[in-house]
Amino acid sequence: MTPDSRVLIVEDDPEVRHGIAQALDLAGLGVLPVPSAEEALRVAEPGMRAVVVTDVRLPGIDGLQLLARLKALDAALPVIVITGHGDVQTAVEAMRAGAADFIEKPFSSERLAQIARQALLTRCAYLDALQLDDAPQRIEAQIVGRSRAIGDLRHKLLALTDVDANVLIFGETGTGKESAARSLHGFGARARHEFVALNCAGLPESLFDSEIFGHEAGAFTGASSRRIGKIEYAAGGTLFLDEIETMPMLLQAKLLRVLQERSFERLGSNQSRPMQCRIVAGTKVDLRKLSTQGAFREDLYYRLAVVELRLPPLRERLEDVPLLFQKFVFDAAKAAGVPLRPVPGAYLLDLMTREWPGNVRELRNAAERFVLGMLSGDELGAEPREASPSFEQRVNAFERHLIVQALQRAGGRISVAAADMGMARKTLYDKMRKLGVTRSDVAFDDAEGAA
Repeated sequence: MTPDSRVLIVEDDPEVRHGIAQALDLAGLGVLPVPSAEEALRVAEPGMRAVVVTDVRLPGIDGLQLLARLKALDAALPVIVITGHGDVQTAVEAMRAGAADFIEKPFSSERLAQIARQALLTRCAYLDALQLDDAPQRIEAQIVGRSRAIGDLRHKLLALTDVDANVLIFGETGTGKESAARSLHGFGARARHEFVALNCAGLPESLFDSEIFGHEAGAFTGASSRRIGKIEYAAGGTLFLDEIETMPMLLQAKLLRVLQERSFERLGSNQSRPMQCRIVAGTKVDLRKLSTQGAFREDLYYRLAVVELRLPPLRERLEDVPLLFQKFVFDAAKAAGVPLRPVPGAYLLDLMTREWPGNVRELRNAAERFVLGMLSGDELGAEPREASPSFEQRVNAFERHLIVQALQRAGGRISVAAADMGMARKTLYDKMRKLGVTRSDVAFDDAEGAA
């Protein structure tokens, strides 16, 4: 969800309308209350970041007629219908007509807020994924997310596209190191030339010289013709060396010499050739620490890490999960030739409570299973979970995650974190007590401490 998302409330009774608006506002949702279906149709527009909550019984155009008109305006717009107690037939009609959900009078404000929040989560993830789908060449479609960490990463990548410096990208398995390297290459002048990716872990030591430097015909047994190596093939572009930490020491020495001299020779040749590509290396371990342990050349580390970028693991940016998952569902649906569909909000909330040790790669796999599940008739399309947490537990877990992240960014200064989150300091204290945020979660500033 985003700050501009809202709930359009359609209710003719002013007291009921005010009560619903107040309840949703207290739940942290933006609201736009209107007294009639006619007024709702005047403000509704395709692609609006909103969900509609409407009573069935309205003067003039009733709730079901409004539902039909809204669906004609925007088929993916979620509409939640409020029905009378025991009015099963109306509820069935509404669901058949495309209502996202229905709620029966009398209802609790917590229940309505739960349904509206889930619908808004679905709506915003769907619209954001559509925007990315419509502009696949934008960096936002390559490095996906709305979190501050991902926004900062995109800014750094764009700033470095045309910088003539080697870059070291650090990130856990599955965080998207190659995507980051491709963005460094693809959004600058190097995009006119080749991007060459090489996984060091899968490269036999005996083939290193031939793969990296190339060889002349007759350079060794079986070399029947000249072969252009990766460095030469990537001239003017980028050579991405993934899992650089797996490179044996002997090969590290060879690579270091090339980086120092900015030149190389093909096997079987005495002619020195200029190295004209930029090196981007990827690693899932701390190379500085590895070098102090003698397991990686320190001089090579400093040559590679002229600029160092860190990719955040998915558990540190859980707010990006809905958009990422919806985008991956779109990608899988297009590959399978099935319609693009919004993912239910309750399912997205469930995804936001998981640890994702495999990071973005694991999430993509889950999205592909989701689409395969839809094809086989399983609407959730994923493995069953044991003891799925309640809605309140999911929301609390996500809110706790956001608070801890804000406190970490603020260096434990509660007043700074409160300002960053747009809330009063006392409100943040109260939430921390409620959610059990303690000193063990973040290093608090001694001058402020944790309540």
